Formats: sequence, structure tokens, C-alpha cells
Amino acid sequence: MTSDFCCFQALPLPSRRFASSKMASKSQYELEREANIAKNRALFENLGLKQAVQSLGVSKSAKSSAKPVQPKRVKRERVEEVLPRRQSRRLLSKLNSDVEETSEERKLREEEEAKEEERRAEAQEKARMAKRPRHDTLNFKTLAETDQPQELSSLSITMETIPQTAHRRVGDPEAFVFKDDKKDERAVQEIREKVQNLKVVSRAKVVTERIYCVVYHPEVSKDIIFFGDKHGTLGIWDARAPPDEEDDDGDIAPENREGGKYWRLQLHWPATSKSSISSIKLDPIDTHNLYTSSYDCTIRSLSFVSGTSKEIYATDGVLISCIDLPPNGHEMWVSDVAGGATHLDLREDKSKARRYELSDQKIGCISVNPSRPNFLLTASNSRFLKVWDARKLNGMPVNLLDQAAQESSADDSTRSTLEFDAEIVNKYLDSKDGKGGFRGEWKHDKSASSAYWDPRGRQIISTSYDDTLRLWDIDSKLFGTKTAFPQLKPFSHVNHNCQTGRWVTILRAQWSPNPDVYPHFTVGNMRHSLDIYSGKGDLITQLSDPTMVSAVQAVTCSHPNIVERAASGNASGRCVLWAPESP
Repeated sequence: MTSDFCCFQALPLPSRRFASSKMASKSQYELEREANIAKNRALFENLGLKQAVQSLGVSKSAKSSAKPVQPKRVKRERVEEVLPRRQSRRLLSKLNSDVEETSEERKLREEEEAKEEERRAEAQEKARMAKRPRHDTLNFKTLAETDQPQELSSLSITMETIPQTAHRRVGDPEAFVFKDDKKDERAVQEIREKVQNLKVVSRAKVVTERIYCVVYHPEVSKDIIFFGDKHGTLGIWDARAPPDEEDDDGDIAPENREGGKYWRLQLHWPATSKSSISSIKLDPIDTHNLYTSSYDCTIRSLSFVSGTSKEIYATDGVLISCIDLPPNGHEMWVSDVAGGATHLDLREDKSKARRYELSDQKIGCISVNPSRPNFLLTASNSRFLKVWDARKLNGMPVNLLDQAAQESSADDSTRSTLEFDAEIVNKYLDSKDGKGGFRGEWKHDKSASSAYWDPRGRQIISTSYDDTLRLWDIDSKLFGTKTAFPQLKPFSHVNHNCQTGRWVTILRAQWSPNPDVYPHFTVGNMRHSLDIYSGKGDLITQLSDPTMVSAVQAVTCSHPNIVERAASGNASGRCVLWAPESP
């Protein structure tokens, strides 16, 4: 009894107190956990798994699953310059006037404040007007960019050297129609020999924003190309003009220098994406005049003879997507994003236009048949390609409209665009008088982004978001009938990636406007090449140069008279001329 008591007393009191507090601090969960660990340890030892036994237990050096603490980033103290506090000049002068300002001084001060307020209001009004579309006639000086001086006299000299003639040539619908396939192959081979070795001979950043459209001037002595960009700017590029002597490019490598000369004219306002130039067309009977349509809801005519730009048509808030003219140059057809096609007679006042609702969705492209101008071609977001007889559309009587529209049309001074909605159009085309107005249609798998007649007015090329280029060949005899085409079915399907996305202009296959050669067309390629196909859908060549071209050449065109010429543009505003290398 004594020995046990002595042993008990030998235990230090502080250690006993610590042990009891430690046991008391353990929860029921921890006690059960330790029991499970002991049980598993015994089981693994019986199985001979020593490594597993060593990993059991509460290890003081166990790794944490939390991420290591990142060092704090010490914010650099911002040193702000202490500026004098802004004070109202009017209130300050009013306080001072009680002490030292005389009546004459107060009068002068008030006059000065009134003038300053007037100048401020005038500046605000100018800024507001600068953001609005301009509908008046403007000269080149106003159109030229203010932030970058341009030598407009050189533009005038360049255009003066070009004859002012008609340029739109129409092909024979029966030309290049061969029954023997070998003749087609020989014709294609002739073109291939001319275009397969085209190189990048000139390039320049003609405009500053994404290129939406392009047209090649028919002059054979020069390479003059017009580009329309996202912010309403028209770029005019003389691609092979010699550089000015004062240009200092000595520190730039030759392959990186800009080629030719270019000028920029701000045709449409404001200079934002609200004014994108959607289409450019040269006047078929005057090579010194061109037409541009824009998302600012206007169409303008630019004359290099008078040096002015004037508005020829404007919609009431409906965006214009495309324009086209017949070879006579006196008329124009306009498509819009609301599914309408508008007919303009350029010899009449712009208020005498007639608009027909031909689709329930955006019509992105309209094309006039060059050899048979009465036939129209439309491509829309509704997936349909459709052929129309314009004679029937323009023959639609005004009395089909409501009374208010008839009364406004009777008074030329107040007449606005005559609106024939879809119900009226369909009802008329189904009637005896309207028979033959609608000639045929074809539905694509996805949205049809473009469709164009070839220079002969016989073939059609369409581009669609379903990644397919389609070709049609319509027999000339069918145009002479008054009934719908029996089967508007494409004879060729070409697989082509058309998924341009948001930042690249929609791809549109464009016919070569040259009627003297075998029909062929150009189209951009998402792999940075410019592709040339024959009218039968055969790939002729792919033009590319990774050292000079590193972006999608989304917008393309061909010279109207020279086979060995092509031009393209990308989303940054850079333009490329493809031609044979200089000897």
C-alpha cells in the first residue's frame, strides 16, 4: 500500500494535469478515428503490407492540400499631383465684384461669358453634326481625312489620265458552251497557264478598317482598285504607281514597304461601324463615276470629274446590303436587310422609287442579269436563291396599295418610296397579270450569303454558310418563256469553308467580269489563299505567299479586261495585288 502510494506520488503533478486535459480535449470522432487506424494497422501487418502501415496514423509532417501562400503584392503607392481646385469663374468674379469690380468691368465680363457660352454651344453642335449622316453634296476637300493630310491633286491627275468611257461589256450567252469536254479542259488550261504563277507584286494598307467590298477599274494601263471599309471610308489604290521622291522609306526593308499610292475619302458618316460601305459599283457608262451603298442607309454617287459626292437615295432607317446596275446604267436595284428589293430610275427623282418585299429575312445580295437585264437574282438569310422577272414587278399597279399610298403617289412633290409588302407581291404574282414574275428558287442548307450572274447572263455562282459553292447553268431558251424554270437545280457543288466568324468579312465568290475568256471566279480561302475556279467548278489555282500574306483574303475581285490580274483585301485594311512578276 505504501509502495503504490509512493509510486503514485512520484508522478509529477503538472504532467498529470496536462495528460488529463489532453484526453478531455479529444472528441468522440477523433477517438473513433484512432481506433480505426489501429484496427487497419493490425490488418495490414497481418497481410505483410508494411508500407501501408507506415502511411497510417496521424503524421505531423503530412502534406497539406491547400495551395501555397502566395507572396503579397505590394501595391505601389500612387503619387498624385496636387492640383489647384477648380473654381467657378462666374462665382469667383461675382465675389470679387462686390469688392473691386466696377459696373463697366462687370458689363465686359458678362459679355465675355456670353461669347464663351456661345462658342461652347457651337462646338457641341459641330460635334453632334459630325456624328450624323450627311445628306448634302460634298467636295473632295471635305471628304478627305482631316487627321492625315493628302495630296488630292495627285488623285485628280491620276484620274485625268484615264479615259471617261463606258466599261461594262456583256458576253454572248452561247459563248463557251461546248459539247465536247476536251474543249472545256483546253479552255481551263489556258486560264491556268495565265494565272497559276501570279505573285504579290504590291501591297498596302489602303484603308484602316476591315474591308467589306472591292471593285477593279477597267483601265488597262493602270491597276486602280477601289476598296470600301467598315467605317465608311473609300480607299483608292493606284497599286503600281511609282513612289514619290520625298517618301523616306530607307529604313524599311523593300518587302515591307507599301506599294503604289492610295487616297482615302470619308464618303459616309459617322466614321463608325454604322456607316460600313456594303457595296461598290462603277457606273457602267462612265468610268469616272462610282456608286457606294452604306449601313448609314444611303447610296452616294462619287464623280471624279466634278470632284463631288452626292446622295442619290436614302431609306428610312433600313440598312442597305447590296446594289447592282444593268449595262445601260440608267437603273439600279437595291437590296436591304428587311427583305426588300428597291428599283430606282436614276433619271428620275429619288422619291419615285418602288420597293418590293421579296423575303421575310435579309436579302444580302442582288444581281442583275447583264445580257437579260429584266431578270434579277436574290440571295437571302432565308436560305433561298430566287430568280425574278423585273418587268412583272415594275408592272405592279399602284391601285393595289392602300388609299393613303395612292394619294401620296399622285402628288410628285410629296411622293415617297412606294411600298409593296409581301402580301401584295405574292397575291399579284399568283394572279394572271403577274404570271411569270417569279421564275424559280433553290433552298440552301444554311443562309445564302451571295449569288451572282456571270458576264454572259447564263450561269450563277452562290456562296452559303453550309460550306458549299454551287453552280447553275440555265438554258437560254428558258428565259424566253413566261413560266417558271422547270428545275432550278445546281449542276456542281464545291466544298469550301465559309465559316468566317465575327471578325472576317463574309466570303463571296465573284465572277471575272471579262466576257472574252472562259467563265471563272475568285473566292477567298480561310487558309490565307485566293482561290480561282472555272465555271465548271474545277479548281484552277490557289494563290498564296506566307511571307507576304498572313491573313484571310476575304474580299476578292478580278480585272475586267486582263486575265492576269486579281486583287484582295483582309480585315485589317491591307490590300494585295496579284500579277505576273515584272521582267
